[in-house]
Amino acid sequence: MRSEIFRRKPVEDITDDHDTGLTRTLGLWQLTSIGVGGIIGAGIFALAGAVAHETAGPAVLISFLIAGIASAAAALSYAEFAGMIPKAGSAYTYGYAVLGELAGWFIGWDLLLEYTAIVAVVAIGISGYFSFLVGELGADLPAWMLGAPGTGDGHVVDLFAVVLCLLIAYLLNRGIRSAARFETAVVGIKILVVLLVVVVGMFHINTANYTPYFPFGVSGAITGAATVFFAVFGYDAMSTAAEESADSRRHMPKAILYSLAISMVLYVLATLVLTGMQNYRDIDPESGFSTAFASVGLNGLADVIAVGAIIGILTVMFTFMLGVTRVWYAMSRDGLLPAWFAHLHPTRRVPSRVTWIVGVASALIAGFLPIREAAELTNIGILLAFVVVCIAVIVLRYRRPDLPRTFRLPLMPVIPAVGVVFSLWLITFLDPITWLRFAIWFLLGLIIYFTYSRKHSLLNRR
Repeated sequence: MRSEIFRRKPVEDITDDHDTGLTRTLGLWQLTSIGVGGIIGAGIFALAGAVAHETAGPAVLISFLIAGIASAAAALSYAEFAGMIPKAGSAYTYGYAVLGELAGWFIGWDLLLEYTAIVAVVAIGISGYFSFLVGELGADLPAWMLGAPGTGDGHVVDLFAVVLCLLIAYLLNRGIRSAARFETAVVGIKILVVLLVVVVGMFHINTANYTPYFPFGVSGAITGAATVFFAVFGYDAMSTAAEESADSRRHMPKAILYSLAISMVLYVLATLVLTGMQNYRDIDPESGFSTAFASVGLNGLADVIAVGAIIGILTVMFTFMLGVTRVWYAMSRDGLLPAWFAHLHPTRRVPSRVTWIVGVASALIAGFLPIREAAELTNIGILLAFVVVCIAVIVLRYRRPDLPRTFRLPLMPVIPAVGVVFSLWLITFLDPITWLRFAIWFLLGLIIYFTYSRKHSLLNRR
């Protein structure tokens, strides 16, 4: 039993560049766009307002910086792995190769839930801006379709969020080349909208709104960091597309670092503007920037921001739905889940079956859970994935120093150790209900592994 759960995929087998069926078409800037598309989105347009209003106040900026430090330490670890093991699956594949099958299984199993929930959270965030925009135009939509049960009078389902999840699933099923072109174009629009927010908003900052800076205490800023953490790691989902990169060994490490650096600069500037324009008590948790600009008389620009948010946040849904389907595909290809899920579309060469399954699952979460409850489904598994990757990069550096690495993270083992400590620290600030949901998902995964995956693993067959 022990030899089975700790068996490792040989790194040489994983790094073999034979044709896997996926289409290698993504260049450096397309990868970077996917990374930025995954990082910049709900964090600015949805969660920044919610965390400022409910948890951190103006110190939401500190929340993002804390999350960014932890994320940067993990990003460097991902960059080293991405240049060394250019395969689909990201943290799942890295954990499988270094720490063994059971560790790899649980990281992959966690990511299936976390990434799917992130898609749902982002869809809810877009829906909030859509509702704001519809209200500004004077339209009166039925209350039943405007939110999940319990989020407002008469709310039954967030219909717009449901439709968005299914739309992204359809887009991904059209093929990676056309989907990546869409992603790159929309990321450009999103960056322009964020820059517009920052430049115009700077002229409407009232410094009195920064006082008190820690209305919920320092612990509120730290709790906020745990909540917004998923908004600063889209590079993780992007790295799952390694087998669809034209030159993964060289481009993937650069894309990871570029995307995080660009995104953190934009996050810092945007949160500074948001909490300076409006007192944290008055910030709308769902459409913060639009209502902030409306509050200073810039209603036309508020509408533009709402439209930009709706368009821009789509890229986050794209990145994480891409990520979860590639993790699922990799696990099924390795035999840990039924091979039926690893089926590729005969002409578009994408895992169409799992893409539609994820689309429907994320639609159900988005339609019937409030945004905060959906967000709490995402964080603990991602933080644990970061812990695993940071530990694994240390282990592999000392176990196999001979392996070729196109990127070597500096200050080994200090930086990955910082990533481990920060991630574990942030986990302690998550709500008990988050732990309960994670425990249930963990136990379900344990049952599936020992009743199916352990016996059907390709390593077991060999």
